[in-house]
Amino acid sequence: MAISRNVIETRDIYIGSANAPITITGYIDYESLACAKLNDVLHQLMETYEGKIRLNFRHFPMSNKHQKAMKAAEAAVAAAQENLFWQMHNKLLENQKQLGTISLKQYGKQIGVKNKRFLDDLVNGIYAWQVREDLLEAVDNGVTSAGVVFINGKKIEGDISYEALSEIINDILNA
Repeated sequence: MAISRNVIETRDIYIGSANAPITITGYIDYESLACAKLNDVLHQLMETYEGKIRLNFRHFPMSNKHQKAMKAAEAAVAAAQENLFWQMHNKLLENQKQLGTISLKQYGKQIGVKNKRFLDDLVNGIYAWQVREDLLEAVDNGVTSAGVVFINGKKIEGDISYEALSEIINDILNA
């Protein structure tokens, strides 16, 4: 008999003000250098536009290039079940070269995950379906590579630098 779990999904995890006029959604792969850079840019934007932006990350593991990205994404979802998504998200991006299952378990301990079945859940793919849902949603939205962002539902093509995204944000705020 399968155990039913109420899962906190990544689409429900935001950082920033719930009343912010701007929502940024980023699709990421934890092994992608571009995604680590994007994470830094988005954190800068969160500081600059405090109270005006809310941020959400979804998973887009490019398994054909990055063999450990799927399990890393699952680890982020597993940590989210204890309200530790952002801590795990940042830890994974800081340690992109060490994303093996044992390392993921160690990162879980470091950020305060209490679930004794954390490693078993990763090995058994308990949260794989959630990552797959993010991936399918991304494909439906026209995402073809990790590191893509949407601002208020509009896909941002090309330059995703701090300056370029600031310009878009300022245009929205001044409209």
